[in-house]
Amino acid sequence: MIRYFGSLLVFSLFAGCSSDAGDEGFAGLAGLEQGTIADTPYLQPGPGDRLSFPADFGPHPQHRIEWWYLTANLETGAGEPLGLQWTQFRQALQPRAATEPVPAATDWPLQAAWMAHGAVSWRGQHYFAEKLARGDMGTAGATAVPFQVWLDNWRLSGNADNDRWQLQALGEGWSYDLTLNIEGAPVAHGQQGFSAKSASGEGSMYFSLVDIAIRGEVTLDGEVLAVRGKGWFDREWSSQLLKAGQKGWDWFALHLDSGDKLMAFRLRDENGSFLSGTWLPAEGDPVPLSSEELSLNELDRRKGVPVRWQLSIPKYQTDLELNAPPGDYLNRGLYPYWESPVSVSGSHSGAGYMELTGYKAQ
Repeated sequence: MIRYFGSLLVFSLFAGCSSDAGDEGFAGLAGLEQGTIADTPYLQPGPGDRLSFPADFGPHPQHRIEWWYLTANLETGAGEPLGLQWTQFRQALQPRAATEPVPAATDWPLQAAWMAHGAVSWRGQHYFAEKLARGDMGTAGATAVPFQVWLDNWRLSGNADNDRWQLQALGEGWSYDLTLNIEGAPVAHGQQGFSAKSASGEGSMYFSLVDIAIRGEVTLDGEVLAVRGKGWFDREWSSQLLKAGQKGWDWFALHLDSGDKLMAFRLRDENGSFLSGTWLPAEGDPVPLSSEELSLNELDRRKGVPVRWQLSIPKYQTDLELNAPPGDYLNRGLYPYWESPVSVSGSHSGAGYMELTGYKAQ
């Protein structure tokens, strides 16, 4: 999941705001006030909101921020692990009701800005690229039916039934062309899709696709690798950034060899942490997890970034150790953050991904 910080990045880039985040990464975001431009206000999700498909795969122009996010734990034909990320963000600069028409590109509208991130991690090397685009000009956008999300020549697109997607992206020295088979229904996090991000109730709408079989090709420095494995797709939108005082984000999505799955995150502030998650048993319905049911502790750091963790859920006899592979997995965009695969050991084995924001990498 994440990604409250990316939206402010796009806002600052396209609206002329300044930032002092620098090389430290994004240390924290103050919440933005609810705004109104003309007669169309920003909408803010709440516990009474519900998910709606297929519409929620598409954009939410009356919300301030949203993102589409895929991570994948893959293997090459030789059995070597390879990690992969793709993310696209939309930042509204002006809210637009869903019933309003999209402005004409000839008017050079600036109701939204877009940013995309792509990364590949293999053999201790980390390839990363970042792309930016002005909204409503045709160079970037998203639609629900047919499902498409694109920025220039980076594109995620679905078939008529939205159960098979194609993902293509490329950067300096890398590219991927992948087929994603969606094998399960969307999983709603929190309260039927409303995911709280603090004890006082700020939050977002958040769902995931957690059963994705992936096949395709990854090209690294001219070497074409056939890959296959599992993916995790997150979809999230809100009109609030992090609550004032919150300093960063730790997020984990895990496929366990038992067939169980787990999403967990922690928001850090000067007074402690807010934890939340979802336990997805191999058989049965997803179970939301509260801060009291989760335990997350750092075990080791590498160059200022936590790379080994203990994650426990006593209710489900789950005590996991999560380890990032050797290497530097900092996404060195305008606001750096850590994005790496992890291996899982302890009470369960498996693999997954973690994303960390707000740490000062050394």
